[in-house]
Amino acid sequence: MGKGRTMNWAIIEFPGSNCGPDCVYVVEKVLKHKATLLWHTEKKIPSVDAIILPGGFSYGDYLRSGAIASLSNIMGAVKEAASIGVPIVGICNGFQILCESKLLPGALITNRCLRFICSPVYLRVETNESIFTSLFYSGEVIQIPIAHGQGCFYADPQTLQKMESEGQILLRYCDAKGNISHQSNPNGSLRNIAGIRNLKGNILGLMPHPERASENELGSVDGKKIFESVCRYIEVKEKNYCLVD
Repeated sequence: MGKGRTMNWAIIEFPGSNCGPDCVYVVEKVLKHKATLLWHTEKKIPSVDAIILPGGFSYGDYLRSGAIASLSNIMGAVKEAASIGVPIVGICNGFQILCESKLLPGALITNRCLRFICSPVYLRVETNESIFTSLFYSGEVIQIPIAHGQGCFYADPQTLQKMESEGQILLRYCDAKGNISHQSNPNGSLRNIAGIRNLKGNILGLMPHPERASENELGSVDGKKIFESVCRYIEVKEKNYCLVD
């Protein structure tokens, strides 16, 4: 994609976050944009184009993963940003925090195998009609690594049905050919769910780590396309605004 203006990404860290520096690296060195690190005690988020909640073990994953972080001062500001349409990406622990904050439906519980899993996995892009997947094609099989002990997505049947009907499921665990099966599901997530969006469409939560698949040296650049999809959304939105204005 072409190089547009330099965008400003806020990356929010909590005690126990450990993937913030990786996200800063991708934003600044790979995407060539600006990254602003914000600590969880902040009550306001400056004007930014997008927000990332990185992975890690916020507050040691005590209680449920992400439960304590969801009560941090900055989550009020994150909810305010979400309400005005700012794109938000929650990665792994960030996904757990978004669910605990009720910004996304469902919950992430302990892997069915009861083990921490760190491995590259295949994902099927369910739709490219979203802020976060527009640069893929629907049904495309991509590869991004996971690293978690509590990544099993759970929701009640009614919520799952609504998510399916509203197109909120963006990524599912699959095999190399895109088949969805029990064998291709690393953590036991219901319906092989790996990544979802909110009803409004501006919040993505996913257990795989796109920041670890953003350079050829890492074996995959599929994760980079998630961030680039966000950039394209912002560019198109601003272009359309200028045309109307």
